[in-house]
Amino acid sequence: MKEIIQLHDKKFRIMIPAEKIDEAVSAVAQRINQDYADKETPLFVGVLNGSFMFMSDLIKKIEFNNELSFVKLSSYEGTSSTGQVKSLIGLNNSIEGRHIIVVEDIVDTGESIEHMVRDLEARKPASIDVCTLFFKPGSYRKQLPIRYRAMEIGNEFIVGYGLDYDQLGRSLKDIYVVTE
Repeated sequence: MKEIIQLHDKKFRIMIPAEKIDEAVSAVAQRINQDYADKETPLFVGVLNGSFMFMSDLIKKIEFNNELSFVKLSSYEGTSSTGQVKSLIGLNNSIEGRHIIVVEDIVDTGESIEHMVRDLEARKPASIDVCTLFFKPGSYRKQLPIRYRAMEIGNEFIVGYGLDYDQLGRSLKDIYVVTE
């Protein structure tokens, strides 16, 4: 693990090592296992690109039958949210009457997740819960409950473990925070 890395024009320092991420993923998976053990084949919906590492590690720790799907949303340019959500790839299968667990990498302002949940609610699922690796309570501006939060962080801009800075840094196993 490198203490300092450079991505494009910015330097980042280590913030959360991979071991701490794994502990947080295990803890949130255990909560989901308890809450969903008696539900009929819940559907995990990962939000690409950022959630791919979290979704992979989370699903390995889930102990009940489930299905997986992915959607792709975008609201970031560089290091800040644009405030406008664009749906790029949609959910093709019916979710009516299904229990849905949306898996996000990070919930910041809440614009993207609110947009997605509104879209999913129109398809009449039995329930929708949100599971996020990182939650930024200081940035969150919505009322939608985020039931499963693996970690809460400040308003820092972070990369690694699926999160990127202009497409770089997703493959890092640790989380890094911008230094400049």
